[in-house]
Amino acid sequence: MPRWLSEDEQQTWQAYIRLRQRLDAALSAGLAEHGLSMADYELMVPLSAAPNGCLRAKELAAEVCWDKSRLSKQLARMATRGLVDRRPSEDDARGIVVSLTEAGRAVLERAAPDHVALVRELFVDRLSPEESAALRSLVDKVVAETDRRTAAPGKIDLRG
Repeated sequence: MPRWLSEDEQQTWQAYIRLRQRLDAALSAGLAEHGLSMADYELMVPLSAAPNGCLRAKELAAEVCWDKSRLSKQLARMATRGLVDRRPSEDDARGIVVSLTEAGRAVLERAAPDHVALVRELFVDRLSPEESAALRSLVDKVVAETDRRTAAPGKIDLRG
């Protein structure tokens, strides 16, 4: 029998859900002005920061916590639009290496300033330094527990 949420706990959980939904909708609308989706942006950021501008697909999936199928489908859509390039790994014939194309990097460079301004306007500037520190602490606790529960025994955790 589950331990049901108290009224206060339910309100807190629902507040988090509303926050996530509203932020996702607003940030998605901002990126759409640049022809990007949130999924595009989620993948483009780690690619842009990666050494040599590329990551193995397996590493990219771990970075964004996506399964192989979702990543593959999203990369196919992005490749069709000229945002990313996929090629076989030189080190492992089964592996795929993903990189941003010049066009992808250019779109990201145009979108990033507007995206960051919107993140600041909607989220960062709404929190005091103390609230920001408290939120980081709370998020770190939840992420540590979710990471602990999702790490498969015997598998390398590529997130850390």
